[in-house]
Amino acid sequence: ELARNLGSPDWLLGAVSRAGPWLVIILLAVAIVFSPVPSGPIAMAAGALYGTAQGGCLVVAGASLGAMIAFCLSRWISSYTFTTATHPIALWLARPRSQNMLMLSVLATRLIPFISFDAVSYVAGLTPLSTWRFAVATCIGVCPVSFVFAGMGAGVAADDSWRLVAALACGITLLLPVCFWAVRAARTYLRGDIQM
Repeated sequence: ELARNLGSPDWLLGAVSRAGPWLVIILLAVAIVFSPVPSGPIAMAAGALYGTAQGGCLVVAGASLGAMIAFCLSRWISSYTFTTATHPIALWLARPRSQNMLMLSVLATRLIPFISFDAVSYVAGLTPLSTWRFAVATCIGVCPVSFVFAGMGAGVAADDSWRLVAALACGITLLLPVCFWAVRAARTYLRGDIQM
């Protein structure tokens, strides 16, 4: 009985609804920081649950938070490694550049859907781009795609099958990173066995 309820779309959507909009923001932030987690299904689920306007705002907030975490992590790591780096790529990334051009570059990449959102956040942290400029460029650039995905989710919600789609989106989003980490753990374990 309990196992059947845990797997049902109604139960999953109810759990997401009870957790509130903060869950959407946290899931999206995790999806940005950890690349294997897809952010599209979360954005659609936000639109299905909260509508285009509120869902879109939640997606913008979550994506921006995740981008800022990735940017700051990258900057923190580079502060230790790039101070003594002599590799040409490291030197090229860290050299002084126009803040306006770097900001426009981040904004442009946010508007192109085929460029990895996560990778841009991490690479931007290696450049001398100021934190506030990165935050502004990211927030503006992520708005169009966020509201498009939320609108798609809201459109699905107008149909009777919206509960299943939103529940599947949430389930897939949570399941993928677990599978990824399980495969990595298994490979590490097997490698350890072979070495012994």
